[in-house]
Amino acid sequence: MRIVIDTNVLISALFFNKFPAKFLEFALYSKEIKVIVTTEIISEYKRVDNEFAQKARRYAQNKTLSDVLCIFETISSKSNVKISRDRDDNKFIACAIDGKCKYIVSGDKHLLELKSHENVEIVTVRKFMDEYAADL
Repeated sequence: MRIVIDTNVLISALFFNKFPAKFLEFALYSKEIKVIVTTEIISEYKRVDNEFAQKARRYAQNKTLSDVLCIFETISSKSNVKISRDRDDNKFIACAIDGKCKYIVSGDKHLLELKSHENVEIVTVRKFMDEYAADL
């Protein structure tokens, strides 16, 4: 199963030892899941990671952004998606479409209100873990 992880979920997983951290561990070590990103998404991850690193001074987890990025699969995205009210979110939808992903896992209200686009479901961490991870 191929998925996209929104920035808010990834940063929460790295800096706060809560449910998103459990989800990230599951996603990284499940043989059934592949996390897909684009260079544009990686740039956003890095920017937000730097902001949090300056405030928090340390990661809650033993993993850093560099640790997880080397496990993710980077693709080129060519889709020009303009569906989200927050146009910064469109890159996640385009990545999911071009990466043939089944899910975008997000906590972003603009993405979540879409619920799905084309064949991609947009779900919270909790929903993914409760409904989809149990099947793997």
